Amino acid sequence: MAKAKKKAVAKPARKAPAKGAKSAKGGKSAKGPVTLQSERARLARNKKLVLAFYQKMIGEKDPVAARRYMGSTYVQHSAYAEDGFEGVAAFARQFKAEFPQHRYEVKKVIAEGDLVVLHLHGINGMSPHGEQVVDIFRVKDGKVVEHWDVIQPIPADARNPNGTF
Repeated sequence: MAKAKKKAVAKPARKAPAKGAKSAKGGKSAKGPVTLQSERARLARNKKLVLAFYQKMIGEKDPVAARRYMGSTYVQHSAYAEDGFEGVAAFARQFKAEFPQHRYEVKKVIAEGDLVVLHLHGINGMSPHGEQVVDIFRVKDGKVVEHWDVIQPIPADARNPNGTF
């Protein structure tokens, strides 16, 4: 028995959305539709920015080098530092003096909207087995402008086999 051939059906042409209109794949901006591709690129830039900032500020403990990644205002939610560049710079200097051998390993980097989240393993810091750290940064206009953190000492023994990271 021969199979019947299907007729090709022409699909209607899709109109490009008007400037400022909502795209099927994303939101809208003053420059026009936000595509999934442009949103992914923006999130990738934000991740790169935050990783560079973190490397300078915490990895190298060099607040002067980190300053270029910060906005004119820097809101601090961590209990360990004050607002602004001077507040986080003072923290970095004190941290360097108390833990000169401290280093970190990035375990996860997550970006959504204007936030970038780092999940880190702090080593040679406050706790003998290290710390599990979650740092959250808000990015605005290509600069780091706000910070939250959660720091948990890693215990010698865990009650499950899953590992901290």
